[in-house]
This record gives sequence, structure tokens and C-alpha cells, in this order.
Amino acid sequence: MEQCNIVFIGGGNMAGSIIGGLLQGDCPAKNIYICDPDQTKLDAFQQRYGVNISTYNDQFVGLADVLVLAVKPQMMHQVVEGLASKMSHETLLVSVAAGIREKNIGRWLGKEHAIVRCMPNTPSLVQTGASALYANNQVSDAQRDLAESLMRTVGIVVWLEHEAQMDAVTAVSGSGPAYFFLVMEAMQKSAEQLGLSPDMSRLLIIQTALGAAKMAMESEEGVGELRHRVTSPGGTTEQGIRALQAGALEETFDEALQAACRRSKELAKILGDT
Repeated sequence: MEQCNIVFIGGGNMAGSIIGGLLQGDCPAKNIYICDPDQTKLDAFQQRYGVNISTYNDQFVGLADVLVLAVKPQMMHQVVEGLASKMSHETLLVSVAAGIREKNIGRWLGKEHAIVRCMPNTPSLVQTGASALYANNQVSDAQRDLAESLMRTVGIVVWLEHEAQMDAVTAVSGSGPAYFFLVMEAMQKSAEQLGLSPDMSRLLIIQTALGAAKMAMESEEGVGELRHRVTSPGGTTEQGIRALQAGALEETFDEALQAACRRSKELAKILGDT
């Protein structure tokens, strides 16, 4: 990565997170370029990171080994068509725009091109994200390594064999942080009703969630086995689990993920037709 020119189109939170991750590694600021129409935003990037900036999307495109499209999905069609004539055939295009299919990006470019589609989630903003990547047939092994190295700066990376799996990823890890926030929110309300203060409830619940996730990440056992280990027969945890299962928790989560997956498919079709 330290020898590559990386150009970002769009200066939002995700671009900022990736840039911060790159600079914690081996990539020098002089090899990072960012384009955005908001001069104030660009000035903040330059002051914080020392990167190259421009209000013109096409100014640095010819330099790019990796071109990261980090614009709003609604803007992708216009942005991609505007960059098509300036892009080198050797440039790897990485899209982090939700819902935009690889085939649509290729259609807007008007030519075959190496494209990696990426679905990061919001914890990427604190370098603990989960990103799923899909590469088209034009992406070389070296370019796959580049894309993976790029997204590993903000968390873990998994590769998808089929782009259609991206809708499931959107439902699981893309929307997933909100599910966990909702669970923590519900637990905090109940903890306060049990007599704990809001601050104490929040701290205990967040640390418990963090600890459980860390145990699951570091254990060779599945999460089901971990749950069984902390659920003593006749104990308090067993009673709590029984109440959750009586409320059809598993079925409710299945319905939630199915609904999110369906909506991901619907939005992809809408965005692809624009």
C-alpha cells in the first residue's frame, strides 16, 4: 500500500476512517488524494492528515492505482460517468456505495474494468468494522490483495463468491450494529426499572456487550456453546434465556434479517435503474 496512489472520491465519514487507518500503517500522506466539492471539509482533511485535496473529482484520477468511490449511492451514476474518460485501464475501482451493483458501475463506465464492490459497516468508523468484498473477473490477484489491505485498515474482511450474497451481508453486518444498539437500549431501560442509575446501566451493558463479543471472537467454540457454558441449570441466566425464547427472539431476528435483505434487493434495483 505504501507504494500506491489512492484517490478517494467523496470526503465522508467512511473515507475519513479508511484514510486514518491507512496513515496508521505504511501508506504516506503524499500518496493519498481526496476529492470533494466541500472546500471546508477538504481543508479539515488536509489539516488533520496532510493529504492532497481537490474540489474537482477528475483532478487526480489519472494518478490512481486505487480509486475509492465513497459518494452517496444516489450520486454514483453521475460521478462514475464523469470519471470514465479519465480513468486508466490499470486502475482498481473500489466502491463502498451501498446498493450499487458491479454491473451498473461497469455499465456507467461504458467498458470492462477491474471493480471491487465493498460493504463496510459503521463500526469501521472506529476501526472495528466488518467488510464484505466482491471482485469482478477483471480484478487481478494483486488487486484483490490491494482491496483487502485497504479495508483491513478499518476492521476484518471477508470475500464473497457471488455478488448476490451482498444483500445478506447488508442485512447481517450492514444493519447489524443497529440491532445490537436496540438490544442494549432495551436492556438499559429494564436495568433502570430494576433500580440502577442510567450511567451505571449504560456502562455495565456496553462493557458486557464488548466482553461477550471479545469472548466470541477469541474462542474456538461456537456462540451456542458459549451460551450454554454460562447458562447454569436452574440459575438466573436460564430463567432470562427462557423468557427471551418464550418471546420468540430467534424467530423475530430471522424476520428482521429477512426484511432487511428484501429491502436491500429492492434498493439495489431502484438505484441501478437511476
